[in-house]
Amino acid sequence: MRGGGLLVAGTTSDAGKSVVTAGICRWLVRQGVKVAPFKGQNMSLNSFVTREGAEIGRAQAMQAQAARVEPTALMNPVLLKPGSDRSSQVVLMGKPVGELSARGYHGGRQKELFEPVLACLEELRGTYDAVICEGAGSPAEINLRRTDIVNMGIARAARLPVLVVGDIDRGGVFAQFFGTTALLAPEDQELIAGYLVNKFRGDVTLLEPGLDMLHGLTGRRTFGVLPYAHGLGIDEEDGLRVSLRGAVRESVVTPPVGEDVLRVAVCAVPLMSNFTDVDALAAEPGVVVRFVDRAEELVDADLVVVPGTRGTVKALAWLRERGLADALARRAAEGRPVLGICGGFQSLGERIEDEVESRAGTVDGLGLLPVRVRFAPEKTLARPVGEALGEHVEGYEIHHGVAEVLGGDPFLDGCRVGAVWGTHWHGSLESDGFRRAFLREVAAAAGRRFVPAPDTSFHALREEQLDRLGDLIEEHADTDALLRLIETGAPAGLPFIPPGAP
Repeated sequence: MRGGGLLVAGTTSDAGKSVVTAGICRWLVRQGVKVAPFKGQNMSLNSFVTREGAEIGRAQAMQAQAARVEPTALMNPVLLKPGSDRSSQVVLMGKPVGELSARGYHGGRQKELFEPVLACLEELRGTYDAVICEGAGSPAEINLRRTDIVNMGIARAARLPVLVVGDIDRGGVFAQFFGTTALLAPEDQELIAGYLVNKFRGDVTLLEPGLDMLHGLTGRRTFGVLPYAHGLGIDEEDGLRVSLRGAVRESVVTPPVGEDVLRVAVCAVPLMSNFTDVDALAAEPGVVVRFVDRAEELVDADLVVVPGTRGTVKALAWLRERGLADALARRAAEGRPVLGICGGFQSLGERIEDEVESRAGTVDGLGLLPVRVRFAPEKTLARPVGEALGEHVEGYEIHHGVAEVLGGDPFLDGCRVGAVWGTHWHGSLESDGFRRAFLREVAAAAGRRFVPAPDTSFHALREEQLDRLGDLIEEHADTDALLRLIETGAPAGLPFIPPGAP
């Protein structure tokens, strides 16, 4: 097989496209198939830097890991990073090319990007046995179909069969499958090969009559029913998939090795980016990670994390409005741990000069670290390697802010003053030795008898999670039929379901 392909679409956002795509990639690579993920256009504040210095969606990096290949810009040629409700930074082939309103993007720029997106897909299909593509939102967004470069637009141009995923846990999945199909033009419907039910709880035999009726109504089969799986902990694409005060990724807190647990509060700043940085903390036995938005929720925290953000000046104003800035200052004065990452690091500094992101000019920071930040038009995209607390550390950088460090102790190209740390490095906590050393410092400063587990491997845990996704596909989908779909395309003669596109 060479150049096979499949588009995983969804009835809604968060139907499970990202994890199903990753699961199919992991299942295929275990069968000896050379496979790559692809998403033509991604809107996300969770991004990653590839080894060639390109910024892509974090979900595509995760899917590449599922496929056991190195992520590249080809796998996500267009990334949109929201800066407000109405505008986004456009990243093309891993590099920012401008800021556009939604109207400006869908009004013309999106059409210009279609050929480069299609060229990336064809290059991958010429290199890999199979390319598993992820759609965005729903393929039945009829107001956006004319300029679509990620759902049926790319499927029709590349003649990709389409598997539609629906989240049955939300309810209404049969109506979603039928309505999604029926709102597509005949030429698009020809490629809708069938459906995949996601997040099912209960006895599958009770669902089968509905699946039979759906087949009778649409002429399309259901390729599998995936059970609800708790605590997958897989990178999210476009938002925080837990309640604000819920534990990270529905993670089950493993009993601590020492006598105490360690409580981590993450400030849920506006336009929060790369909140996946705290996943490695949540993976540690005895560490409880929660997202918070009130000052009183910092009181019992042993560590407060101010995460990255696409709007540092906006995040600063939010921290001040909610009393969180004063709470952070009190923590610093009391020697209680605070960690700022990227935009959070910038917020902890003395001063920010921003004529790029917010265009707010000079803005006072929180003054907890001796750092001054100037926003540059060029974005820093890097994969730094270094040492901190006597341990090897790897990370990645994605920021416009250039930090001038005026004092403190060096810390991952940032600095540390007392129990306040700041760095531009994302992903540093995934380095196991460094994470354990950092948590020992936090526990000592917090007065907790917490002991990091000596054998937690974040990479191994991620591999286990990806294998679980592969297992879900292997055990609960018709893999023989999926493989035929990938190899030969959508079946001929699929019926048209009226009314079709308006």
